[in-house]
Amino acid sequence: MTGSKNVSTRRVLFASLAGTTIEFFDFYIYATAAVLVFPQLFFPSADATTATLQSFATFSIAFFARPVGAMLFGHFGDRVGRKATLVAALLTMGIATIMIGILPTYETAGVWAPLLLALCRFFQGLGLGGEWGGAVLLATENAPQGKKAWFGMFPQLGAPIGFLCSTGVFLAITELLTDQQFLSFGWRIPFIASAVLVFVGLYVRLRISETPAFQKAIEKNERVRVPLATVFSRHFGLLILGTFGALATFVLFYLMTVFALSWGISNLGYTRQQFLPIQMIGVIFFGLTIPLSAWLADKVGRQTVLLWATALIGIFGLLFEPLFGGGSVASVVGFMVLGLALMGFTYGPLGTALSEPFPVGVRYTGASLAFNLAGIFGASLAPYVATTLATKFGIQAVGFYLTAASIITFLALWGISRHSHGVQTATLASQEQAG
Repeated sequence: MTGSKNVSTRRVLFASLAGTTIEFFDFYIYATAAVLVFPQLFFPSADATTATLQSFATFSIAFFARPVGAMLFGHFGDRVGRKATLVAALLTMGIATIMIGILPTYETAGVWAPLLLALCRFFQGLGLGGEWGGAVLLATENAPQGKKAWFGMFPQLGAPIGFLCSTGVFLAITELLTDQQFLSFGWRIPFIASAVLVFVGLYVRLRISETPAFQKAIEKNERVRVPLATVFSRHFGLLILGTFGALATFVLFYLMTVFALSWGISNLGYTRQQFLPIQMIGVIFFGLTIPLSAWLADKVGRQTVLLWATALIGIFGLLFEPLFGGGSVASVVGFMVLGLALMGFTYGPLGTALSEPFPVGVRYTGASLAFNLAGIFGASLAPYVATTLATKFGIQAVGFYLTAASIITFLALWGISRHSHGVQTATLASQEQAG
């Protein structure tokens, strides 16, 4: 019996990890292509900076689509179940990614090329908007007491693994092909090849069972007719706190990845073959600090770890100029390692911390919406805003932007901790009265 339970647990954790890895792989290959490929192939402009900003604009579309995906898939995840909804989210993301790989360029299709690219990007965001919350709940709602953050970090590990895979693929293609071959057909390979990963993810997810927490919600009739309406009417304050509680996480990550890659190549004199390995070193530290932060979160508390990590992110923002602005290999490597290690510390417990405060009947919708609304405010505009700030005011202005985001996040996380304490106090009082 115990052996069967262990197999089931491993299968659930692998399914939560595999799905987010595939989805983030798909998401990041777009982010990399938005810097290396799309400005040259999909946008008509003699000015490289303008073309890059146009490409970043399509990149941001997915973050506006993600809350829509959170509402759509969240509704069915809270009404029908976690398992079926996760399968649908993976298919949505996978098909959109494959389609990007076969799109015509501006030279072939004219203005239709960027329009179709934007449409595919929208559906990428739609799928990921439904993926993240379901994957976190799949893990945490199967977790034993005292290990919720540890279980909840498995889907979070999909982010660094997906990034390493996507960057590694682009790096390999860059090494194997000439620049002309890369721009002609090589960039399409990761998008089309993701079809194989999608089939693997579907196979894994179709073999898992529904979460115990959702099964109990059905038995106790805790599901609500319209989860979104309940979130807005009864948990709106928590939704706002959760959104800004994830703000700095998004700003930090997309400054360290999309903006840093773009600025490193265009302004610091690096080639993509030189800068991508540096980013991969940083992402390794991102992956290593996720389980460490989750372990600490189960020991000392989710909010404690997040508050400390956020304070350190604010301090890190003040180091942008000396670390990244100098441009030397040693300082840029240190910049990447430090920034992405902090990213792991804030990202590891985040899924558990955002989902726990919401009741089971609206948890998929509430947690997904908070996380993905944070994507709009924190990630969608980050590369664009950072490029504008760095161009007009210098690289330290980008650091101040990150520090400001961390202050907002710190206050929101403190508000969530106060909310959670209030809920626990009310629950204990109710139990005492019932006793």
